[in-house]
Amino acid sequence: MERVGCTLTATYAHPRPTPTNFLPAISTMASSYRDRFPHSNLTHSLSLPWRPSTYYKVASNSPSVAPYCARSQRVSENTMLPFVSNRTTFFTRYTPDDWYRSNLTNYQESNTFRHNSEKLRVDTSRLIQDKYQQTRKTHADTTQNLGERVNDIGFWKSEIIHELDEMIGETNALTDVKKRLERALMETEAPLQVARECLFHREKRMGIDLVHDEVEAQLLTEVDTILCCQERMKLHLDKAIAQLAADRASQHELEKDLSDKQTAYRIDDKCHHLRNTSDGVGYFRGVERVDATVSVPESWAKFTDDNILRSQSERAASAKLRDDIENLLVVTANEMWNQFNKVNLSFTNRIAETADAKNKIQTHLAKTLQEIFQTEMIIESIKKAIKDKTAFLKVAQTRLDERTRRPNIELCRDTAQLRSGCGCSPGQGQQMLQADNQKTLSAVKGLVLLEVTTLGS
Repeated sequence: MERVGCTLTATYAHPRPTPTNFLPAISTMASSYRDRFPHSNLTHSLSLPWRPSTYYKVASNSPSVAPYCARSQRVSENTMLPFVSNRTTFFTRYTPDDWYRSNLTNYQESNTFRHNSEKLRVDTSRLIQDKYQQTRKTHADTTQNLGERVNDIGFWKSEIIHELDEMIGETNALTDVKKRLERALMETEAPLQVARECLFHREKRMGIDLVHDEVEAQLLTEVDTILCCQERMKLHLDKAIAQLAADRASQHELEKDLSDKQTAYRIDDKCHHLRNTSDGVGYFRGVERVDATVSVPESWAKFTDDNILRSQSERAASAKLRDDIENLLVVTANEMWNQFNKVNLSFTNRIAETADAKNKIQTHLAKTLQEIFQTEMIIESIKKAIKDKTAFLKVAQTRLDERTRRPNIELCRDTAQLRSGCGCSPGQGQQMLQADNQKTLSAVKGLVLLEVTTLGS
């Protein structure tokens, strides 16, 4: 007995070919008919319906030799044609020995063939049973493998769904933070514009007030701070846009893998529940020769694991970027708010200083105006005094003129002469007085103009 699945090598599995003629060749029995029919006409005898009587006689006389043909003998005796003539025996080709040997050969070969056939039937039955059990086992193993495959696909599908949900949530959170960053970046334009307008308007100061004071320094610092914050916001905004693109790419890969997993799960689950009695089963010629696989279990699991690892990595980077953006928003807001407070404080101090200077200038202006008024009153007094001294001047000059008429030696520079000529001429006195008045008025007007300019700024 051979093992199941092996090629049969037994002798009965490969029987000898059946001989085309059970009787020996004529040439081997030439002695049985040589010179027996010297005058026979074979051509004529072939056309006669001859039948030798030897077989029937021997069978009837020796029933033990051919016991199995008794029924045939009875049937033959009932249907046997009448004996034609003894001359038909002249045309026999074999001897009884040949006939017996031929029958014995047939019996032996029949027994051998039957024995081989019986062994072949037993082995065939055993082979059928073995193949049936092997087929059932293979079918059960395939069903179990399909079940395990369905479980594996379900496991990876659940992992992908979980990671996909996490990635969608992270993408939405990063999108919200990106919108907040864009809104914060837009809101920095207003304080920047205000600071620049303040610098622009402060350029309209005049004179000594056009000074590089603390307010201007703080305004320039505020502009630089806002611009620096905007640069950092734009940099993080570009990073957020790139991270969103990477997140969406990873999400697309997960969704594609999930779609493939769902399709494979549906197909394998259908195959797992197929039975011999299921609908839709049939022959598909040549399908076993088609190898449409593109991966092995290791590469298949590694592909999904790589997608999940990539998604987790992108999600971690996205979470870190969100934290950086949150910190950036807090830091930039604090920086701009602190600088805004410093600018306001500088403005408050500068306004207080300017108001104090203005008050002092207004006080000095009032005093100066009072002094101008008093000076003008003095000028009027001087003018009146000068006018009042006209008569005295006339008397003095008249005296001097009369004394010039004294004769000869009498023209003496005496005390009366000196006292009469000590006064200035009217033209010189008026010129000196007008010059002093102009200097005083110019100084007063300058002070008044300075006060007015200061109050106006």
